[in-house]
Amino acid sequence: MKNRYSDGVVTPQALAARNSIAKELRDTRHQLNMTQSALADIAGTKKSNISRMESGKYNPSLDFLVKVANSMGKKIDIHLN
Repeated sequence: MKNRYSDGVVTPQALAARNSIAKELRDTRHQLNMTQSALADIAGTKKSNISRMESGKYNPSLDFLVKVANSMGKKIDIHLN
């Protein structure tokens, strides 16, 4: 089985973007004093999905990211540089 984080399947740039988004979502959840379980309940998912997303070990779909952000009263705004 391939190690997706060190064999080039996931590029360093993709991993950095995933971790940046995960950090923003985690920081927002903390600012709202919300637990992973509470966020999962509101977003209609499992706590384990929130945990994996926040750790960067999960490559969530854009739809999932939007749902999680909306569950915290936020929106996803993407810019290409």
